Amino acid sequence: MPPLASYQPAVRSGVYVYTSGQLPMVEGRLAVTGKVGAEVTPDEAKELARTCALNALAAVKSVAGDLDRIARVVKVVGFVASASDFTGQPAVINGASELLGAVLGDKGVHARSAVGVAVLPLDAPVEIEVQVELVED
Repeated sequence: MPPLASYQPAVRSGVYVYTSGQLPMVEGRLAVTGKVGAEVTPDEAKELARTCALNALAAVKSVAGDLDRIARVVKVVGFVASASDFTGQPAVINGASELLGAVLGDKGVHARSAVGVAVLPLDAPVEIEVQVELVED
């Protein structure tokens, strides 16, 4: 999917690939909008985090050529647009972490941050960034 602004979905630097923030876009549109704990349930948000992770893997593949080139996922940073009393950000971002583990096995185990924020671009409920190390050429 083309970027929504002036940036690249992913860039490679040496053996590392860094993705830009990936939203839960499906066929070019946000699947759901709103804040988690208000318009969006935690379970819906967890599924949206999985979608973000799939989009991140697609961005990695676009610069790495093949997902088989992934040596490991180094870090995931997840942002959750949260209602003022919502504190379940880690459980939401588990959707992304679990997807990466299911797709990549041990190579998908990573460090992680899960951050609650007031608002995300386009009123998205979740956004994920992924840092990946590639197998050396």
